[in-house]
Amino acid sequence: MAGRNEPLDAIKSRRNGTLNALVNSVPYIRWLGINFDRRGDELTAVLPFDEKLIGNPMLPAIHGGVTAAFLEVTAIVELTWSAIWEDMEQGRIAPDAAVPESLPRLPKTIDFTVDYLRSGLPRDAYARARVVRSGRRYASVHVEAWQDHRSKLFAQATGHFLMPQNG
Repeated sequence: MAGRNEPLDAIKSRRNGTLNALVNSVPYIRWLGINFDRRGDELTAVLPFDEKLIGNPMLPAIHGGVTAAFLEVTAIVELTWSAIWEDMEQGRIAPDAAVPESLPRLPKTIDFTVDYLRSGLPRDAYARARVVRSGRRYASVHVEAWQDHRSKLFAQATGHFLMPQNG
């Protein structure tokens, strides 16, 4: 069990290891290239630009399905991260991508509504999710995505999720 006097390196290592195990457990997240910048308990999803993400080469613009997937992945990872935070911080769980049974079960999407506000340009994209409501069975999450300016969103979404049940 982790204690109050645990070395900072051990805390950071456990947090980073848990986040990496969570992200690396889903092949589609890896294929898209999504990674997460972690500052304490706050996550920012990063979708590095890649030519394979372009849906309309005439504009060019990021494919709408990629945008939706980026937002949904951000919501699911944030929701899982917030749900496991206490157990992770106390050292009760230590997920390892090489040991599938050690990974937390991910929430299941009930519905997901995306608002496309402008074209996603051929550059890196960022997103942050906010858990609006999280109960034992159901959760609601809002996600916002931007590229160059945090205040100039190119897409946002609201999703409802079924939380995994223990056991």
